[in-house]
Amino acid sequence: MQNNRWGLPDLGLGVGLRTTHYPHILSEKPEIGFFEILTENYLDTGGRPLFMLDQIAERYPTVMHGVSMSIGSTDPINFEYLAKVKALAERTGSLWVSDHICWTGVLGRNTHDLLPLPYTEESLAHSVERIKIVQDFIERPLVLENPSTYLEFADDDMKEWEFVARLAEEADCGLLFDVNNVYVSAYNHGYDPVAYIDAIPADRVCQYHLAGHTNKGTHIIDTHSDHVVDPVWELFGHTIRTVGLRATLLEWDADIPPFEVVHQEVLKAGDWRRQEVADVA
Repeated sequence: MQNNRWGLPDLGLGVGLRTTHYPHILSEKPEIGFFEILTENYLDTGGRPLFMLDQIAERYPTVMHGVSMSIGSTDPINFEYLAKVKALAERTGSLWVSDHICWTGVLGRNTHDLLPLPYTEESLAHSVERIKIVQDFIERPLVLENPSTYLEFADDDMKEWEFVARLAEEADCGLLFDVNNVYVSAYNHGYDPVAYIDAIPADRVCQYHLAGHTNKGTHIIDTHSDHVVDPVWELFGHTIRTVGLRATLLEWDADIPPFEVVHQEVLKAGDWRRQEVADVA
């Protein structure tokens, strides 16, 4: 098992910061390793959201997770947006900034969805160049998440895991490895999720995501609306054995239950982490 190449810390167990949980977090001060903040929720706002965020960031480590960088788009890089991201990272002391291996729009239109990239040499070179520019601007590692996908392109030159691995190496960026997304995409496209995990460069992985999903039988939708299913927990165990321990976050973004339920779910990841460490020892 390897550490990530930047020496970024294993923050332990975390959950996504959601507004409905503000009162509980501030009054009960739960024992949790870190919070992941949704970048766009705090870029163009003031008042209560930033007031709450400042209080939480004073007490807990934070990392940032965005959905608007559109790293694979052909639109010009939005430096106004990046300046706001950089300022928020400095305000909160966030240890890293993450987004997705995707594109979100073109010609200035934002679809508000994480659209899949074609896995081609041209797309790879284009995305690598943009990642390098973004990292230079924000002056910290950019950590990118593998997507959940529902279609593949006929002209793909390589498998998704090859694209993700080469992207991280050639752009010299980090990876936010979403284990649930691997399971979702593998189910939707009929490939082996273990082969995906085994192909990922361990020293590029800075964080893990876990989440629930909705299985429609013919396909799975990455809804973040339920408990993590057993096959994803099994893949998480394999990921720890293959990659190592990393900051591990539970996402729950729809039908959000009380904080205690979300917290209890991420504590299951702690059981897996301890078991894998014990097995190695």
